[in-house]
Amino acid sequence: MIKGRAAGRIARMAGNTRSERVLILASFVNRVGNGLFNTASALYFTLVVGLPAVQVGAALTVAGLIGLLAGVPGGHLADRRGPRTIMMLALAVQAVAMSALVLVESWAGLAVVAAVDQLAAAVGGAAWGALVVRVGTDRPALFRAKLRTYVNLGVVLGTVGAGFAVAANSRTAYLVLILGNAASFALCALLLLLLPHYEAVAAPPLERRWLALRDRPFVAFTALYGAMGLQYATLSLILPIWISAHTDAPRWTVVAVSAISAGVCVLLQTRIGSRVETPSDGGRAFRTAGLLFLLSCPMMALTAHTPVWAAVVLAVVAVFVHSLGEIWESSACFAIGFGLAPDHAQGQYQGLLGLGFSAGQALAPALLTTVVLGLGTSGWLLLGVFFAAVGATGPALVRWGARTRPEPAPEPAPTAAAPGGAPDEVRA
Repeated sequence: MIKGRAAGRIARMAGNTRSERVLILASFVNRVGNGLFNTASALYFTLVVGLPAVQVGAALTVAGLIGLLAGVPGGHLADRRGPRTIMMLALAVQAVAMSALVLVESWAGLAVVAAVDQLAAAVGGAAWGALVVRVGTDRPALFRAKLRTYVNLGVVLGTVGAGFAVAANSRTAYLVLILGNAASFALCALLLLLLPHYEAVAAPPLERRWLALRDRPFVAFTALYGAMGLQYATLSLILPIWISAHTDAPRWTVVAVSAISAGVCVLLQTRIGSRVETPSDGGRAFRTAGLLFLLSCPMMALTAHTPVWAAVVLAVVAVFVHSLGEIWESSACFAIGFGLAPDHAQGQYQGLLGLGFSAGQALAPALLTTVVLGLGTSGWLLLGVFFAAVGATGPALVRWGARTRPEPAPEPAPTAAAPGGAPDEVRA
């Protein structure tokens, strides 16, 4: 009996339905590949191909900006043609683009191939969001929180694998990483064949085409989502530089805090995400995230003003608190992003959210290095206040969004079943 209950808990952790388990596995495989590639891609192009770091950065920046154009149209296409079909096509394009990277020998070639990859990634991201809604049925926010747990785990495992290639520091090792990522895209696409083909949800008659762009509360939320997304670069970019350049903490602290952040997200994402399902829950969670970042940022600043042992302890505690904020922030965005979007336009809305997030990530390095590294301790304090102010808007924004949603259509009156008849089967 105990073993049976334990098996049931493990099964629920891996998804409540076959479709959930398929999408979790597909996403896990894809993110293992991303972890393999993202960790070592810059090293490959600079050390093996021989491109200057400035050219590599410029090519990837140009590609990222071009990719911003595809999110909303790609999401609209997923709404009209079915999210599974569009996501599989996007993954196939990414598999080809990633394979083509092994042939790149110039800045122009890198920019073109990376741009194709980013365009497909934006389309696939929007379709993925719409697919999560269809697979997660009436609790997409909870399912996406569970999905994110496995996504984080996949990235961690891929990053560990990339570490061996970086240690080997050979062309062959780097090529294995790139082709491994390409294979992960192809395998992910094949796994999606195990999902049902979800038909498009009919749009209301006479509705304008670009609904998401006309939805002012959602556009505002997209901007706030991009602003709050600066917290990711705070942990991955600014804190490692701060620890190395401004504190006496040993260099291994950077690796330790990164591992702690990943572990906290893997262990607690689903537990916390299960409490944040409605847009109202999301508004309060967004505010909670801002307050947690308000607490973590000053602790990160204090690491520069304490002895070695205290700096290490402060860095660990700050990253723990910040990671809790990340979980509340992502859970809030799932609940608000899915909850305010109409069923027939989930892809378009998720594409718009992806655009906001990507724009924030593109601006993050310049903004954070200027404010935090430029101003030092006061920069950290300003950053914490900024996050708290952004988070504080969550409840009011959700109330605004709720007021502007159309009233649900009245349900038709029930009809009497014929004698001996059975209700029609409803098919997803």
